[in-house]
Amino acid sequence: MKTNPEIIFVDDDILVVNKPSGITVIPDRIHTERETLQNIFEKKFGKLFVVHRIDRGTSGILCFARNETAHRHLSLQFQNHQVKKKYLTFVSGRMASTAGEIDLPIAESKTKPGTMLINKRGKNALTLYEVEEQFKHAALLKVEIKTGRTHQIRVHLAYLGNPLLVDEVYASTEAFYFSKVKKNYKASGEEERPTISRLTLHAYEISFKHPVQETEITLVAPLPKDMETLLKLLRKYDA
Repeated sequence: MKTNPEIIFVDDDILVVNKPSGITVIPDRIHTERETLQNIFEKKFGKLFVVHRIDRGTSGILCFARNETAHRHLSLQFQNHQVKKKYLTFVSGRMASTAGEIDLPIAESKTKPGTMLINKRGKNALTLYEVEEQFKHAALLKVEIKTGRTHQIRVHLAYLGNPLLVDEVYASTEAFYFSKVKKNYKASGEEERPTISRLTLHAYEISFKHPVQETEITLVAPLPKDMETLLKLLRKYDA
């Protein structure tokens, strides 16, 4: 079932929304005909300025500027790493540490354009993580990125040996199934449907300074229903 994007906060200068998985922020190079998050909200609010992005498969919080002054102010905050961005993600396996940091450079692959890898020729990238809940076959992590490299969380966690539970590119997994954690699972005569079939990554919190009022703002996007369902399943059958 398709989920519509929700407004979390809006005033004369900024618009903050909760993006569902499956929608791009702006048109991509391949699927130019797809409706984008920017397009959806420009129909209601007029011209919007993009100050940051999250992957199409990632759900969660995203901020637009509503005028050039706000755009300039917010862009500088992102450029100077003054914006705090926190994520929740489900990863595969058991984590070796309950918390840690990954400080490894990320570059675009020369053999697979559009995908990223750890490489010394890449740009510096710093990811902090903390285990929220550890299960038998998976873990729920809270992640903060100090840099905003393409696919940063996905690449860093895959390098650790704990890729996202569902990540077609970096884990070769298109979906997660109930039978993975439920012993002696038997489908009721039908082909098993996936519990979740999208990137298990959610941008849940952002903190920044309001571009005009100069006040500190922290906003949260609740975990979406499909990830809540996954969490309940893991707590019940994979604890």
